[in-house]
Amino acid sequence: MTLKPAAGDDSELKWTKSSHSSNDGPDCVEVATTPGTIHVRDSKRIRGARLTFAPEAWTGFTAYTAGR
Repeated sequence: MTLKPAAGDDSELKWTKSSHSSNDGPDCVEVATTPGTIHVRDSKRIRGARLTFAPEAWTGFTAYTAGR
């Protein structure tokens, strides 16, 4: 997966959109990182609910989803 800058958001976080996401499909995930937190949201609902992870939890989650 590669990440590219997301458009259309004026928040203080720098959101990136997964290259596996499409603009018109159901798979639209964006991620923003800060030193102590990983933020995740649906790119079609930028003002909607967000998930937050501690860096260690995000590392475990992504490793699990990658099948490692």
